[in-house]
Formats: sequence, C-alpha cells, structure tokens
Amino acid sequence: MRNRISARISAIAPSLTLAISAKAKAMKEAGESVVSFGVGEPDFNTAEHIIDAAKTALDNGHTKYTPSSGLLALRKAICEKFQKDNGLTYKPSQIIVSNGAKHSIFNVCYALIEDGDEVIIPAPYWLTYPEVVRVCGGVPKYIECAKENKFKFTAEDLKKAITPKTKMLIFNSPSNPTGAVYTEQEVREIAKVCVEHNIFVLSDEIYEKLCYNGVKPFSIAACSKEMYDLTITVNGVSKSYAMTGWRIGYLGAPEDVAKAMDSFQSHTTSNACSIAQYATLEALNTPQSEIDKMVDVFDNRRKKLLELIDGIEGVQAVEPDGAFYVMMVVSDVYGKSYNGKKIVDSVSFADTLLEAEKVATVPGVSFGASDCVRLSYALSEQEIEEGLKRIKRFIDALA
Repeated sequence: MRNRISARISAIAPSLTLAISAKAKAMKEAGESVVSFGVGEPDFNTAEHIIDAAKTALDNGHTKYTPSSGLLALRKAICEKFQKDNGLTYKPSQIIVSNGAKHSIFNVCYALIEDGDEVIIPAPYWLTYPEVVRVCGGVPKYIECAKENKFKFTAEDLKKAITPKTKMLIFNSPSNPTGAVYTEQEVREIAKVCVEHNIFVLSDEIYEKLCYNGVKPFSIAACSKEMYDLTITVNGVSKSYAMTGWRIGYLGAPEDVAKAMDSFQSHTTSNACSIAQYATLEALNTPQSEIDKMVDVFDNRRKKLLELIDGIEGVQAVEPDGAFYVMMVVSDVYGKSYNGKKIVDSVSFADTLLEAEKVATVPGVSFGASDCVRLSYALSEQEIEEGLKRIKRFIDALA
C-alpha cells in the first residue's frame, strides 16, 4: 500500500515554538495564569497610518490580482528602501513580494537547491531553515557557534564547513534565536570566503531595524559586486512594523534568480494579498523615529530580562545585540529533578517549567542548542518580571 503522505512532508519536524505556544494558549483559555516567552511576535499593534492605508485600499476597490512579483509601486519602494538602508541597488524586476519572509525563504531554497546540495546553517538557527532545506532536497550542514563569541561563526569556521557539495550559506543577522549581530568586518570576511568558493548566500535580514548597544547590521550583498551576484537578501514588515499577520515578505536577488522565483510563485500563490501590499507601501514610509520608539521599549525589556536572569543561580544568559530574544543556558541544572521529574534536556526543562510554574519557553534543541531555552522579550516588563520570578522559584526548587 502506498504511503498517504509524501516522504518529503513526513520528514518535516513539527515546530516546537508553535507547539509550546499552543499549549500555553490552551492553558490561558482554561483560566490559568500563564507567562509566555514563546512566539517571536511584537506585542504592539500595527500603526494606525498603516491600517488606514489598508482601509483606503479596500474602499478604492484594490481587491484584485496583482502581478505575481508584487505591485510595481511597492517593488519600487522596496528598491528605495534597499538603497537607503543597505546601500544595495536593485531594479523592480529583481524584487519579489511574497506571503511573508518565510515564504520568501522557501522560494529561494526551491529555486537554488538541487537534490543532495549542502546548505550551511550556523547553529543556533531559526528552526525553519533546516526543514525548508530538506523539503527542497538539500542537506543541512551546521556550524556550531560558540557562546563565548555571542553565538557568531567566523570566516575560518565557514572554510572548514565547505565541501564540494556546498551550494549555499544561510546567514541571519540579527539572528533568531540568539540576537547575534555581525560587524561589517566580520561580514566582509565571511563574504570573501563565499566569493572564493562561489557559494550563494540567503541573507535573512528580517530583524535589521531591531538592534541595541549602538550595533549596526551590515548587508552581505554590499560587500562587493561578486557577493551581490551571489546573494538573495530577504526582508519583510512583520517585525519592524508589527505586521506579523499581514504576511508580507520581500527579497532582492540577481535578475536570473528573481525571474525563476517569480515564475514559480506565479504557479503557487499567484501573488501576496493585495490589501497587505498597499499597507506595506505605507509602512515603508514610516519615519525611523517611530520605529525607534518600539526599539527603545524592546531595549528596556532586554536589559530587564538580562538583569533578572543574572540574579538566578544555575542559569546564564548570552547577551543579544539584536532581535527580541535571549538564549538562556540551563544545562547546569540537567540531572536535577522537580517533584520527582528529572530534567535531562531543554525539552524536559521547558515542559516541566510550563507545568510547574505556567511559564512558556522554547526548548533550545529546536534551534540546534540543546543546552538552552529561548525567551522572547516581546511582552511587557510586568510579565517579564513575573515570569522570571517564577523561573527563579522553579530553579530554586530543583533538587
């Protein structure tokens, strides 16, 4: 009898992030007091001027198909954004607007990866990267990034990971889940290796506007003409503009790669939501000062979270310079027990913590970091204080 589900889909691991969040949500709906450090989603509402732009688009009847690659006006605006923020020159024909940055990432992998191609993924990594690579027939190969270097890999680490089968590097700065941000010098050194070995780079820059400590991200495509021709730069509006549910991502790519992805997308989703595209056109006009207000709030929460973790014996935090996550190292408590239940890994830590103290975290094993759990600080300072109070109580109760 044939399998009902294809092998490529059966090989996908369910998202532990969404599983933990669903469990926490169910507990909340049952009336329990849950503090969730789970899903990475800004807790701000989308700005009124963006919502108004969507309403106007509806009133004006902009409810029809758009070009598969996105509205021309939006693609022009994205070109302007890339030039202004990243020093990258793209034509509208090199821009593809998709249903979220995740969709853009899938399009890139599907367009470039052949069966058996190796894709280098620095670990810890966003849990979707390896699953997309596998679905597209590729083989994930990991670079273990040291906590001592803020979870960043080096050009030398990259050289050691390259084989004759290497096709692409997935590069995420600022990073989910670590908040790591690479300096311009670090990016340039990595770019030299990629050019030398003719390796494509999928540069996921979705968190670019969420940086702290005076750190600035640098786009790898801006390193040289050779690197530009090997890079697909992915971005979107979910994180910087609190538009996660609007599902708009976009990318800039070499002309031939963009053309291939446009052709593919025309047969899969046709186009991204027309109304969300008009809202995104308005979002890209948002003054940086408005985004900075959100960044300042995140920064205060980041500092509070780090301060509170520092006060808990048995766990440590690796300070992030970007995004809105902290990787909390919990491996020192492995082998201890809570009410007879032994903590042996990040999954049992997260499960037991949720059951005992109603605090949701994401097991680090999801990100290739088995000694950590991820905490998002996209929640209020009051919730952060309450959540860390409960985590301390939980840690103190382990025996």
